Parts: sequence; structure tokens; C-alpha cells
Amino acid sequence: MKRNSDELLGTSPILPLIFKMALPTVFAQLVNLLYGVVDRIYIGHIDVIGKDALAGVGVAGTVVMLVAAFANIVAGGAGPLAAIALGRGNRERSEHILGNGFVLIIIFTALCMSLSYAFMTPLLKFAGASDVTLTYAKEYLDIYLLGTFFVMIATGMNAFISVQGRPIVAMVSVIIGALLNTVLDPIFIYAFGMGVKGAAVATVISQVASACFVFAFLVSKKASLRLKLRNFKPDFSIVGGTLALGISPFVMASTESLVGFVLNGTLSGFGDIYVSSLTVMQSAMQIVSIPLAGFTQGVSPIISYNYGHGNHGRVKEALKYTFIIGVSFNLIGMLAMIIFPGLVASIFTSDAYLIEIVSTYMPLFLAGMTIFGLQRVCQNTFIALGDAKVSLCIALLRKVVLLVPLALLLPEFLGVSGVYAAEAIADAVAATLCTVIFVFRFPVLLKKNLADKQSGKAE
Repeated sequence: MKRNSDELLGTSPILPLIFKMALPTVFAQLVNLLYGVVDRIYIGHIDVIGKDALAGVGVAGTVVMLVAAFANIVAGGAGPLAAIALGRGNRERSEHILGNGFVLIIIFTALCMSLSYAFMTPLLKFAGASDVTLTYAKEYLDIYLLGTFFVMIATGMNAFISVQGRPIVAMVSVIIGALLNTVLDPIFIYAFGMGVKGAAVATVISQVASACFVFAFLVSKKASLRLKLRNFKPDFSIVGGTLALGISPFVMASTESLVGFVLNGTLSGFGDIYVSSLTVMQSAMQIVSIPLAGFTQGVSPIISYNYGHGNHGRVKEALKYTFIIGVSFNLIGMLAMIIFPGLVASIFTSDAYLIEIVSTYMPLFLAGMTIFGLQRVCQNTFIALGDAKVSLCIALLRKVVLLVPLALLLPEFLGVSGVYAAEAIADAVAATLCTVIFVFRFPVLLKKNLADKQSGKAE
């Protein structure tokens, strides 16, 4: 009898399974990285206005991250819950979770679009936009927000494809949009002379293509979990569980936006050139952190499925390899950025002064990120195991508790260096504390899961 692809999550050898699940997700995230990075590369090299336009798009990026964070509630909340339900043999509930996730996407789209358009100018000014860069930020955001629903679908619902043990399909959905964006960017920016607006148009068209692919698969007979109209009826236990677990990845993503507001706002006091430098440094950071996030997301269904199935040996084995691969990749990638900051900066701009600033401060900015692989793996594992409270606390620790206060305080003593040092200190402290918490918390979660299964409490 033919087995569903998701059942292989509980039977295939762990290491080959990790590569099968994670590599397509990593590749998809690398390609997805092209959305933001390619936009910034092309924009940064526009004649005359490139430097200021780059700062404007960087400021607009804080709002873009905030909007995208809502999709993470569905991807990081409903996705693991669906995988756990599958591990427990409850396919019907998994499909109900999928349907409720889609309804949440619709609600979040309406919320984000209405609020973003209503408060766009004050949001961008709060994020550090000057009179010069505000124009470019609004040009980009005005158009980008029109594609909010498609961004939500492409980002939030794609997780349900990976849950089914179909990482290559999930990867293709991202590749379609990212490659299309790469082709369309120079056409709209340069050939059509649209500048910053052209970058936004190219991004929206690309996200529409990705979203259509994801939706088409989830309603097709190829999917083992299908999007069905009858599952759109809200189940408040599912919605509540999704919000409870998804709040952690939401906070992780939205606090990136909060940090953008704080860092950009502080740096704008030293000059727009420093806002541009932050845009370059954050883009460089993403070159490593986004593939790392893709790797841990790819492993997540394996951990969730086997945790739901009660197979703790496979959970531990998957976690061991995740630590080894994830931490090593992050360390090597960040060290490369620290050693060759000028080379990285030259990818995004030809402005000599901007390259000089990035070369000076990037090693400090990324110093704490060298051990961030520890936090990424621990954080993702908490989410995969459905431990919403601890996951949320860790998400808040790095950005809200540490980075924001440090970014406001240190510049008073260290000048502009204090802004970059705040990131390094917050990253290092948070990664260390997160790892310590994980060492003590992980065995407790396994014991609780075993007790729940023996008592029949688990669904």
C-alpha cells in the first residue's frame, strides 16, 4: 500500500532525511533572499540617487518586515501544530488547521494593509526617514503593500507544503517568485525608468506568481493535506493554539522591524549615510541568517512529527545533526563577512564613503552573530515541540529586552559605534542564555510528552 509522503518523516534514516527536507528549504531561502538583496543591489547602483534611495528602501524594509511577520504566525504556529497532529495520526485535524490558517491569512492581510496605508508617513519617519529618503520609502511601500495578500500566502501557507514531506515543491514555489523578481528588477528599474517604484512592481508580480503556485498545490489532488472550504470555519482551539505558538516567530520577525525603527531612527541623527550602511550590513547578515533559518525550518517537520509520534530517539538524533550543521554554517558565514566587509559592501554600492563606513563597523556589528546559530537551533526546536511560552520569552529577550535599550543607551557614551555594538552584545548574550535554557528545558518537554501519551492526554 502506498504511504503518504509525510509518513516518511517517521521512518526514513535521519541524516539523509534532514538533507532531503532541509536542503530544498535552504535553497529556497537563498533564492528568496534575492527578493530583498537584488532590489537593494539594483537600487544602490542607480545613478545619482542610489545612496539615498538605498536608505529609503532600508527604512521601508522595517514596515515590510512588520507586515511579513504576521505570515509567520501561520507558518510558525499552524505549521508545527499540523505536523504534530500528523505524527499523532490525526489527518483530519491537520487539514482543519490548514483551513483555519488560510482564514487567518485573510484577516491579517486586511489588518496590515489598512493600518500601513493609514499611518505610512508617521511610521516611516519614526523608522528614521529624512525629508530626502522619505520620498523613496513611500514610493516603494505604496506599491509593495498592494501585494500583501500574495506575500502572506507565499510565506505563510508554504509551510504546509513542507509539513507534507514535500520540500522540493515548497522550494519551487519560492524559486518561481525569486527568479522572476531577479529578471523583472532591471527591466522595471532601468529599462522602464521607474527607479524605486520599478523594484516594488517587480516584487509584487513575483509574489503573485509564488502565491498562485502555493494555492494551486494545496487545492490539488497531489497534496496529502488539502485546502478545503469546509475547514475554513473557525475552530477557536486551533486559532488559539496557532496564535499561542505563532506569537514567538511573530515576535522574532516583528521585533526585527522594531529594531529597524530604533536603529534607523538613532543612526539618522548621525546622517543618512549611516542608515544606508545599516541597510548594507543587515543585508549581509541575511545572507547567512536566512539560509540558516531555512535549514532549521526544513528540519522542523521531522522534529514535530516524531515528537507527536512519541519517537524521542529520532527527535534527539535530528537535533544533534541540526546543531552540528547549523552552528558550523553560521560561524563560518559570519566570519567571512567580518573578514571581508569591504568586498561585501561593494556588492551593494559603488560609493567609496559608504564602503568605508561599512568596512569600519561591520566587524563590530556582526561579532555577536558568530554564535547566533545556537539560538536559532534552540529557538526553532522549542517552536517545533510546541513550547510557546519559552519560545516567546526567548524571542523577546534578544530584541526587546536587550537590543532596543542598548541601542538607545550606548550611543550616549560611544557615539555611532554604540549603535553597532548594541547588536553585537544583544546577539551574544541572548544566544548564550537561550542555550542554557534549552539544556534544562528540553528533557522536561520530552518527559511531559511521554507522560501525556501514556495518560492519553495528547490528541
